Amino acid sequence: MALRLVSDFDLRKDVLPWLRSQRAASAAAGARGGGPGVLENNYENLRILNVERNGNIIYTYKDDKGNVFFGLYDCRTRQNEHLYTFEKDLHVVSCSVNNERTLLAASLVHFTKEGRKNEPQPGSKCLTLLVEIHPVNNVKVLKAVDSYIWVQFLYPHVESRPLAENHLLLISEEKYIEKFHIQVTQEDGNRVVLKDSGYLPRERVAEDFVWAQWDMSEQRLYYIDLKISRSTLKCIQFSADGKFNLMFEAPLDITLNDSGFKLVNFGCDDLQDQKNLSKHLALCVFTNHTGTLCVCYSPKFDSWEKITYSVFYFHKGHSKTFTAALGSVDSHVTKGLTFLNLEYYVAVYLPGHFFHLLNIQHPDLICHSLFLTGNNEVVDMLPHSPLQSLSGSLVLDWCSGKLYRAVLNQSYLLQFLWNTQLDCEKMAVLHCVLSCGRDPQFLEAKLIQWISENVSACHSFDLIQEFIIASSYWSIYPETSNMDKLLPYSSVFAWDTEIPGITLVTEEIPLPFMKVYSFKGYWEKLNSNLEYVKYSKPRLLYDNSLVRKEWHSLISEEKTGRRRSMVYMRNIRENAAKVISNIEARNLEPRLTPLFQEEDNHQRLLMGLMVSELKDHLLRHLQGVEKKKIEQIVLDYVSKLLDLICQILETSWRKHHLHPRLLHCRQASAAEFTVFHLMTRILEATRTLFLPLPPGFHTLHTMLGVHCLPLYNLLHYIDCGVLLLTETAVTRLMKDLDNSEKNEKLKFSIIVRLPPLIGQKICRLWDHPMSSNIISRNHVRVLLLNYKKQPRSSMIDKSPGSVEFLPLNYFIEILTDIESSNRALLAFEGHDNVDAKFVEEAALKHTTMLLGL
Repeated sequence: MALRLVSDFDLRKDVLPWLRSQRAASAAAGARGGGPGVLENNYENLRILNVERNGNIIYTYKDDKGNVFFGLYDCRTRQNEHLYTFEKDLHVVSCSVNNERTLLAASLVHFTKEGRKNEPQPGSKCLTLLVEIHPVNNVKVLKAVDSYIWVQFLYPHVESRPLAENHLLLISEEKYIEKFHIQVTQEDGNRVVLKDSGYLPRERVAEDFVWAQWDMSEQRLYYIDLKISRSTLKCIQFSADGKFNLMFEAPLDITLNDSGFKLVNFGCDDLQDQKNLSKHLALCVFTNHTGTLCVCYSPKFDSWEKITYSVFYFHKGHSKTFTAALGSVDSHVTKGLTFLNLEYYVAVYLPGHFFHLLNIQHPDLICHSLFLTGNNEVVDMLPHSPLQSLSGSLVLDWCSGKLYRAVLNQSYLLQFLWNTQLDCEKMAVLHCVLSCGRDPQFLEAKLIQWISENVSACHSFDLIQEFIIASSYWSIYPETSNMDKLLPYSSVFAWDTEIPGITLVTEEIPLPFMKVYSFKGYWEKLNSNLEYVKYSKPRLLYDNSLVRKEWHSLISEEKTGRRRSMVYMRNIRENAAKVISNIEARNLEPRLTPLFQEEDNHQRLLMGLMVSELKDHLLRHLQGVEKKKIEQIVLDYVSKLLDLICQILETSWRKHHLHPRLLHCRQASAAEFTVFHLMTRILEATRTLFLPLPPGFHTLHTMLGVHCLPLYNLLHYIDCGVLLLTETAVTRLMKDLDNSEKNEKLKFSIIVRLPPLIGQKICRLWDHPMSSNIISRNHVRVLLLNYKKQPRSSMIDKSPGSVEFLPLNYFIEILTDIESSNRALLAFEGHDNVDAKFVEEAALKHTTMLLGL
């Protein structure tokens, strides 16, 4: 199952045994009242009322006499505590306890015993009470009205000493919210009582709203105001001292006028008829620490064949409206649509029909979100009872009395990755695993194993590219904010392929209007996201185009003999050295693959250039971050890119048990063909993005190519630039291969494709007439380059061993004269082992070979 619900609390396991033990203790002591009542036959009365910011859970139950009991479960100590008992048969609408557990607020109402369930008695009052419970003392009536009231204490953001003033929100069905200021004082030691119970100051927080949501973790109130012509989402932030500020207003293109009154996360609301959930709209606001602001909305169902829901990505400036097919007309929807907050993702779930994992951090492309439907077991993995999404990935199933922590099931996702055939699902799961992984090294190893065996399995995108870019991104993403705007998250920037079972429409939306001017924490990040949407056109994502241009320029200058300033080149080389040192420090285990064993100046140059350009990019756009920290981020990012390539190659190398000295084997194996193909795909992936490769990669790739490919294919790969003839690779070929007819042909074909300077060095390593011929030609070319013809005697002095071939004799004499006059130059050029005699012998050998003598 892609989503796993880990139980944090269960009424049946964490509360019921304690209640029974309390009753048994009371019975043994002969107590007849004040303690928990008989619960053996009344378990259905035990239910959760509220989950407070500190994680404590408030629950209620009735004994066989109808008395209402309130209890609290402390999530840290795993202990239960009896709070208060109402000795009347009332129904609890809402309940909240302050942070110090000295005050309890509750709203209660009478229900009819006959007729429709949850219908108040005619003329009955909803009592909202404030009770002193440390110890149990006075009860104050805050409200006695005909409409329902919900209560919620505000909690300080930092645990501190007991507060002298508490703040209580009252939310009325009459569409207003009030905040009560409640001052307390200590008497007779630890006894806490109301300081002035006769008068409690209050102030109006909001009014004329039809929907409200409470964020217990961040102490925020979201509500939709209908005073103007269209729906407007507003947010109020409460501070530790009880003060509050309206943070933003955001227009919402949704219809709520005829939807009735709806509260979200103000305790557990059992006043609605859950059998008709599918007929009501669903609306939730989700945020996370990176400054995201999402509104998830599903209108009332109007068809049994499809369902529509929208997500407003305010932090990105657009909304997406999804339409999911439900299958046949007979597949009636009896459950409501559930939205669950999973930090970087939002899960949209319709039991028995589909499961949609929406990427809210990077929502631009649908392929980065996972949509599952049909017969897949994942669409039935969650409870079918209504689920309530709380802060911090908490999920409350109030019907069963269980509180879960929702986490993505990594083992299932990895298994799903092996089995799925759709590119869009591979893409989505790959990002999901990387972004939500709690053990990055383990997950990367599993993904690399999958990639190594499925490198050609994706047709819509390059699997290696996507893995390298995404994994490198997530490795440094937590380092600082705004990184998602400056570094690429994916190698794919457009997706035109349809996703089976779902369609979407993307629209631009008005951005929230911030109502304050000083931001901290989440609000600073949200404001930064909004500013980026407003003013950053085009996008600021880094790409290697500047590196490509500069690298080609430096290589061209190297060929023509020109040089940049010493300081500039030294800085580039030092950048590369730092990257390689950083990689080696990360990997303490020895590698089987022979990488990082040669200079490979071109790849080091590319490394150093990328470090330099990326550092300049981040320094320009990352405000308020120290230069030293940015330099370390860049170093870690480039090191991660290279290390991932090494890991992919190392994994395949170990799996196939390859030997570093490939040419010692006589015939290429299937394993070597597999690794060669993988290296070719790595090369293709990095070339498109212009990423550096580990020094030694081209040498190893060429050696594998020589071992695996027929000569014609090998030369074709070389001519097309797929295989690069590095000096190290060619040197090994000349030394390790014998001079069989096949190898002679291979060596000569390679030598003639080498640049002149490298070719001259390599020819000296090959003891063969062909190399002697090439050396001689180069020697003659150098000698005759500036030769000026001088008058000469017609008589040729024949030395004792000279050949009776006048043209050759005459030519050798000219070369000898030039050598005698330019001996110092020739020594400097490295021609001390080549002279006219050597040229003469090479010419004769070559002629003999041509004539077949």
